Amino acid sequence: MDVLTDNFSTFGDGFLGTVELTVYASLLALALGFVMASFRVAPVGSFRVFGAVWVAVLRNTPLTLLFFAVLLGLPRFGLVLPFEVFAVLALGCYTSAFICEALRSGINTVPTGQGEAARSLGMTFSQTLSGVVLPQAFRSVISPVGSTLIALAKNSAIAGAFSVTELLGTYKTLGELGYSIIWTFVWIALGYLIITLAISAVFNILEKRWGVAR
Repeated sequence: MDVLTDNFSTFGDGFLGTVELTVYASLLALALGFVMASFRVAPVGSFRVFGAVWVAVLRNTPLTLLFFAVLLGLPRFGLVLPFEVFAVLALGCYTSAFICEALRSGINTVPTGQGEAARSLGMTFSQTLSGVVLPQAFRSVISPVGSTLIALAKNSAIAGAFSVTELLGTYKTLGELGYSIIWTFVWIALGYLIITLAISAVFNILEKRWGVAR
């Protein structure tokens, strides 16, 4: 317990850092994932190609390499931002590819006749997607999206290697102070467990309320 009680503020800062990274990156991932999923099913060929390339590149790029590209590459083009913002961009963009595919799989479960009926009533593609297709698709992808955001929370540990305050990075400070590395990792693991269980609880509630009965 000494590891935790003596360094509660250090663990607290790391825990809050991970929570902030998870929340902001999740919002970015959901927004980009929605846009890219819309592109993937759009009637415009160039949009479909852009969405497909986005997903293919990000899903097949190691997250650590993406962190290097964002944190070291963007400043070369004059875009200088805090490391925390770069970390959110890297995590959000990477996860958006998986959110996109989850949403697209949900869109594919909606009968095509419903989209055709909406278009026959004069609804545009965006109106059909937002008002008819996505509300039904959302119900079938609640669990996959929740699992993806849980993975995002755990992936945020990579940010600690790039001078971003987060939970896993606390082991360096405590190791230098001579504390037991084993107990340090035990408390770090508990912190991640709290975060992932919280995300799981939120999506369990959403699934019970709006999910498709199986």
